Amino acid sequence: MLARVSAALLGVALFAGTACAQETTIKFTLGWKTQGSDAAFFYAKDNGFFKEEGLNVVIDQGEGSGATVTRIMSGAYDAGFGDVNAIIQNASTKPQDAPVMVYMIWNQPPFAIVTKKTSGINTIKDFEGRTLGGAQGTPTTRLLPVFASKNKLEGEKIKISNMAPNLQEPMLIKGDIDAALVFNITSYFNLVLNRQDPDKDYKWFSFGDYGLDLYSNGMMVSRKLLASNPKAVAGLVRAVNKAVIAIAKDQNAGMKAAVNYDNLINAEVEKRRLQFSFDKLIVSPEMKEIGVGDVKDDRMARAIGIIVEGYQLARAPAPSEIFSREFLPPRAERELVYTAN
Repeated sequence: MLARVSAALLGVALFAGTACAQETTIKFTLGWKTQGSDAAFFYAKDNGFFKEEGLNVVIDQGEGSGATVTRIMSGAYDAGFGDVNAIIQNASTKPQDAPVMVYMIWNQPPFAIVTKKTSGINTIKDFEGRTLGGAQGTPTTRLLPVFASKNKLEGEKIKISNMAPNLQEPMLIKGDIDAALVFNITSYFNLVLNRQDPDKDYKWFSFGDYGLDLYSNGMMVSRKLLASNPKAVAGLVRAVNKAVIAIAKDQNAGMKAAVNYDNLINAEVEKRRLQFSFDKLIVSPEMKEIGVGDVKDDRMARAIGIIVEGYQLARAPAPSEIFSREFLPPRAERELVYTAN
């Protein structure tokens, strides 16, 4: 009798061990501190989407959307939310180490120049002879020469004042600079938090409207994970896709998950940020045509060319080195309908 009980217990233990072994842990880094625009990742976790795919996804805050790439390349993280343009930069010199984007989320670029409506800057030509505040190393600042060249501006007449990112809006508000080189989804809400009205009192010039038709942030994975566990990558993409589709219809549910992850966030502001991400960065004619998560190869090739020029890269990576649609769910499952609520 004792032998049969022992055997049964051993069987249960072996089964439990097998079940645990089947669950894959993925270390995932966000692009920055907790924000409403990250809600899909929290929603997927809270609603068991990752667990359904046999995944234990551990989500950590980030240090910048470019830093997502270096965090993954270091081996500290398996996947994350970050800037595809940082992948392009690294893939140019370290193609074997750079991560691969597997689910494009921000179909439109957030790179923009913001100025007060009272500044007298009404067209991009008016940037000549003005001082723009830029954070050194950020894509918006680095790509300004390309922006100027493509729009036939006299770049030498545009002065750049280098500053920390957190000083850009305060100095713009005070009038110490004429305009700031920013990420719109960050700067817009920095202005809100500084009791400004970014729609009524500020003018925005998006790089995407002036010849720099770039892709931006999405979900990327390490080459190691791609090679060792493609099943986990496919599951990760399916889970996040389901979450993105869900919160497009119900932002309150997305924000509930975000607050569950970090109850110190300003839920009212972050809900607006989540909706801003859909309005300005996710929903576009291209996204409606090809579905959320995918890209157009010809546009990606042009975007790579812009980054190669702007960063003076020695080699232009092929689009297939930067983005893989191998793990995307069928087009019908990536039909995103956004309703602000």
